[in-house]
Amino acid sequence: MPAAAERPRRGRGRPAGGETNKAELILDAARREFAAAGYDAVSLRGIARAAGVDPALVHHYFPGGKEAVFVAAMQLPFNPAEVLPLVFADAADPDEVAERMVRFIFSIWREADSRAPFLALLRSATGSETAAAMMRSFVASALFSRVAEHLPPAPDLALRVNLAAAHIIGVVLMRYVIGVEPLASADEDEVIERMLPAIRGYFGG
Repeated sequence: MPAAAERPRRGRGRPAGGETNKAELILDAARREFAAAGYDAVSLRGIARAAGVDPALVHHYFPGGKEAVFVAAMQLPFNPAEVLPLVFADAADPDEVAERMVRFIFSIWREADSRAPFLALLRSATGSETAAAMMRSFVASALFSRVAEHLPPAPDLALRVNLAAAHIIGVVLMRYVIGVEPLASADEDEVIERMLPAIRGYFGG
């Protein structure tokens, strides 16, 4: 399994040194734009206009496009465009995609620092429909669609990926956030092995 599945890389996009002032202007504007309009409706040109800078400057600081801006603005621990292709590279079949998906999500949520931004987004989403729409559109386009690329086409493929993700996130929330026993202290590999038949069922059924 690729190393990225064990430890997600820090998301790229935030420049260092003397360039941070303009970059922070862009990120502040991006946060406002994403919060107001949601992920899908925001454009790099709109972010540049809100920040009062030339659109070329946004591309200069964030060459990964809107996704890179969102990752940096929300301080996410990895950029899906960079990491997920590595996680699922050369996956032989849906069973292997299922296992890599589970292990990757566990690798994020087991560490307090890497799960904190996602927890913050979840909390915002539960209290605000605008925040929920922003998170929903980003998760669908940046995360779930990339998992689906590695699975056989099916009319209900999006539903299958949604169900698998909901199952996994529910488990990691109970294990790493709520701390329900004996799940919280169970061996991680044992937990994953017990989950895998269900997750593989979503992908292979």
